[in-house]
Amino acid sequence: MAYSFKLPDLGEGLTEGEVARWLVAEGDEIAEDQPLVEIQTDKTTVEIPSPAAGKVTSILVAEGDVVPVGTVLVVIGGDAAEPAPPAASNTVLQAQASVSTERPARVQATPLVRRIAAELGVELEFVTPTGPGGRVTEDDVRAAAGGASNTVLQAPEGRREKVRGVRRQIVEHLTRAHREVPAVTYVEECDFSNVDLKQLLPAVLQATALSLQEFPELNARLEGDEIVYLDRYDLGIAVQTEQGLLVPVVRGCAERSLDELRADVDALAEKARTGKLEAEELRGSTFTVTSAGKLAGLFVTPLVNHPEVGILGIHRIGPRPVVRDGEIVVRQMGNVSVTFDHRVVDGARAAQFTLAVIARLEASA
Repeated sequence: MAYSFKLPDLGEGLTEGEVARWLVAEGDEIAEDQPLVEIQTDKTTVEIPSPAAGKVTSILVAEGDVVPVGTVLVVIGGDAAEPAPPAASNTVLQAQASVSTERPARVQATPLVRRIAAELGVELEFVTPTGPGGRVTEDDVRAAAGGASNTVLQAPEGRREKVRGVRRQIVEHLTRAHREVPAVTYVEECDFSNVDLKQLLPAVLQATALSLQEFPELNARLEGDEIVYLDRYDLGIAVQTEQGLLVPVVRGCAERSLDELRADVDALAEKARTGKLEAEELRGSTFTVTSAGKLAGLFVTPLVNHPEVGILGIHRIGPRPVVRDGEIVVRQMGNVSVTFDHRVVDGARAAQFTLAVIARLEASA
């Protein structure tokens, strides 16, 4: 008897998942509850056990494919099944298509190509694809519309690697944020001489949370035609890992001591780097803080972590000559930036918020 195992509902409103890694191979004999597959969602990676014992007859979804909940992933027991068609994903959307009127195949095209096709009135189902793997390219669409191609078609060059896992999530998330958010960045100098740099991030989290209480429009999100003002101060911290950038969340930053914040920051950063973050630890931030530490430049422009409306950046800190009371002295100086969604936050308010954070940091004991 064959058992067809479908991608289960993983909760948290998730409707799809990426097959990150198969833990078994076709032909393997497996036991019930034996680790079967790792599924990557937009929150975390989940290891799913086998629901039945038996022989792995057919693996129907390849590693790196993104499929909706309910898709059959693997058949255990019975006869081998025919391979499933390529999976649909947010980055490789699929629909019925063909070069003939019968439409027997599937269209593969990126969201950008689909948008261009819609603007030019081209039906992707009737476009002859020339891209890798039968993918419809921008040139294909423009040629079908009767326009000139922007580029000369040539053989693909270089090593190609499918965008997947954390990198796929970063691509999708930041593409959406860049497309939807009219972002502006404000920058000001800060004298960090009074800040224990070993406690820098906790100090910044605390100063940011206290300042957000004074400027609630920065601790908010835009939902349709409503601005939602949040009464909690759960701040995301950008952590660079081997897999890509993750943003775990430090809860209740306005009420916590520096030592408590330090403990949370260290624990979350370690779990991020070792791939042990749980979904809850990546969800629900109201504002984000980013600091690249030794890699921080004199100034960069962080992107807003959608659906938040602001992100605060701490840039390179070091000894610099400044004027104090008419004299040149050396102080630990660095830039502080706030990038904000101008639909929700006015420039003057963003500047005042930044200055409030700086004032708290400069007054540190």
